[in-house]
Amino acid sequence: MARELLARNLGQWISVSLLLLLHVHFGTCFYLPGVAPEDFHKGDMLRVKVNKLSSTKTQLPYSYYSLPYCHPDNIVDSAENLGEVLRGDRIENSPYVFKMREPQMCNVVCRLVLDEKSANEFKEKIDDEYRVNMILDNLPLVVPLRRPDRESSLVYLHGFLVGLKGQYAGNKDEKHFVHNHLTFIVKYHRDPLTEMSRIVGFEVKPFSVKHEYEGEWENGTRLTTCDPHAKRLVSGSEPPQEVEDKKEIIFTYDVEFQESNLKWASRWDSYLLMADDQIHWFSIVNSLMIVLFLSGMVAMIMLRTLYRDISKYNQLETQEEAQEESGWKLVHGDVFRPPPNSDLLCAYVGTGVQFLGMILVTMIFAALGFLSPSNRGGLMTAMLLLWVLMGLGGGYSSARLYKMFKGPQWKKIALKSAFMFPAIAFSIFFVLNALIWGQKSSGAVPFGTMFALVFLWFGISVPLVFLGGHLGYKMPLAEDPVKTNKIARQIPDQPWYMNPMFSVLIGGVLPFGAVFIELFFILTSIWLHQFYYIFGFLFIVFIILIVTCAEITIVLCYFQLCSEDYRWWWRSYLTSGSSALYLFLYTAFYFFTKLEITKPVSGVLYFGYMLLLSYGFFVVTGTIGFYSCFWFIKLIYSSVKID
Repeated sequence: MARELLARNLGQWISVSLLLLLHVHFGTCFYLPGVAPEDFHKGDMLRVKVNKLSSTKTQLPYSYYSLPYCHPDNIVDSAENLGEVLRGDRIENSPYVFKMREPQMCNVVCRLVLDEKSANEFKEKIDDEYRVNMILDNLPLVVPLRRPDRESSLVYLHGFLVGLKGQYAGNKDEKHFVHNHLTFIVKYHRDPLTEMSRIVGFEVKPFSVKHEYEGEWENGTRLTTCDPHAKRLVSGSEPPQEVEDKKEIIFTYDVEFQESNLKWASRWDSYLLMADDQIHWFSIVNSLMIVLFLSGMVAMIMLRTLYRDISKYNQLETQEEAQEESGWKLVHGDVFRPPPNSDLLCAYVGTGVQFLGMILVTMIFAALGFLSPSNRGGLMTAMLLLWVLMGLGGGYSSARLYKMFKGPQWKKIALKSAFMFPAIAFSIFFVLNALIWGQKSSGAVPFGTMFALVFLWFGISVPLVFLGGHLGYKMPLAEDPVKTNKIARQIPDQPWYMNPMFSVLIGGVLPFGAVFIELFFILTSIWLHQFYYIFGFLFIVFIILIVTCAEITIVLCYFQLCSEDYRWWWRSYLTSGSSALYLFLYTAFYFFTKLEITKPVSGVLYFGYMLLLSYGFFVVTGTIGFYSCFWFIKLIYSSVKID
């Protein structure tokens, strides 16, 4: 009775904690794209929001108003979910306000006279190729560019550059020029029956223009370089606006409205088109065919060899024949002997199950469209919440394995499972966050969000891991197919190709080969600020990764047992887990060949996050290999007659 009451109270506490956290952080942010479009009448106000300044050269986002741009009287932060905060998004209001389907020409936003500090800030952001990101009706601002190989095809770059570097004719000195005039293009789809309009595109053409005017500057002064009364537009042929101390900058904008046949439900399609889509499709299909072919070969070899072995062992009739035999049957008395550091193995297996559950559920939701790129931060928020909730399965798995090893203290294993990976990940994350704080970047996670992460860990994840551990340890275990001898069997000398280091490193090649092409597109979306959306293909690749990890681990485990080496527990985990080493080496190759990161802090951030990614990949693939080998060994030893 007391135990039931304790479990009920624990469940209620976890439910209340989760609801409170959702209310505080995510209560106003569950917007599913495609469910609630917004209709506008002609003349309705359209308010542009500004997001972070981003750069692929530094990977350090900054708030829009960290530069001395024009700002409204009151700067208001938009509510952001946990994923947006972790991504460094800082969404705020702006002085750019339009009226639906009412074009505007040469609106003056503000006039600014640079001092030395603000001029240097602009120059630094121009040198690092920072881009300005804006949002209108949940659509990001893009700059359309024609592809050089296909004139009819457009590529959309997210945000516009703060400015450019160039030289005046006849002068070798390089100057900095700021984009101070923006021509916005708002595309809309109009319903002919209701005359209501929906926004389906938000584009910009940035210009650098040295605006001129007559007389002294005051409110209402007409510009000579851009005059709506004279129908004079900025064309790009005007002298550019240089960034220097004491220089005057006048920020202006135009707004054009273009009717489009594109419907609201398809408005993200053009944003999600990838520049190298043909290469992407060809690479994916090619990778799938190669891996499926190899997997088929491995499966055929294993089935034929095992069938022959089991038939031969079951036909042995005399004791003398059995003694003359060699191979995996001889180690039946030691194959289920607990390995050294079995507690650590239990914790790693439990963490891997937690990861697997999180990845599978996330991919299903993403493939169904709930976590599309239009739902900013939704993917990261979902992964964090699912990681926390999957602690129940992680605790259950680690406790079950610990009970199989005849361990007496399941709480110790639950504690290790709850703290091992999260503690390492949080430590690395804390150090990287401190570096970002030092750069005064908006990517630094604020104290409130850090507290929310700690609450997710200690308030929900840890209790769920302990609850899963309690349930797993309480459940009865199935008996092993063979009994373990009291005295361990001596392991004969192994051939060079069965050396643990060699076989482990070889085992990681095939799983990495199954994912490395898709990994390129994932890294591109993360570090080159592109959208990743082909979750259906990613799910297929992940299934093939599971099959590949399972088969390569089973094959190498079989060879190991045939060599009368029964120490398979850790080697099965490390065999497929070693693919994480190749993944980390590939991320290093990607860093030096595809990225233009020059700042040491940015390099540390890249390798720090890629180390975390590789560590998580090690835990996932290692757990897949371990359970595959565990199932295989139970299967073959239950199929032979042991005297």
